[in-house]
Amino acid sequence: MEIVKIPHMEKEEYDALIRDGYISRIAFQGEKYPYIAPFMYVFDGNFLYFLSTKYGRKNNLFSKSPYVSVEVERFSQDMSCYNFVTMQGRLVQEEDAITKKKVRNMFIDMIRTHKLSNNVLAALGHSPAEPVESIADEERSNIWKLTGVTDIVALKNL
Repeated sequence: MEIVKIPHMEKEEYDALIRDGYISRIAFQGEKYPYIAPFMYVFDGNFLYFLSTKYGRKNNLFSKSPYVSVEVERFSQDMSCYNFVTMQGRLVQEEDAITKKKVRNMFIDMIRTHKLSNNVLAALGHSPAEPVESIADEERSNIWKLTGVTDIVALKNL
């Protein structure tokens, strides 16, 4: 019996997957084991950006090593349709004020476009009782950008 390999996606396909999504998983280098955490993201066509609260294990691991694996996936409930992309790269903290404002506004647009609950604000360091615009008005979270991507694996169902 022959083993069937999962087909690869072309760049246009995985760019569309990334562009259409907003939830990812980031694997950080832990002390003994990797540490995986879910992150909302936005994609400007070149880079993925993440908002990270300024506390927690992920910040400690990021400060020790910015090298990560990021995964974005999409699948149907019965798994008849699925695809995913993983990228290995390096997170850098965005410091440019203009870029930070632009990215924060992209997050506001993403939350509105996908009609996400204000409860997601808690994952970004804000109270769900606050307006979504508070993301841009205050810097309660860090902005991380995925750079230096060295390996991309993008697969889809048959």
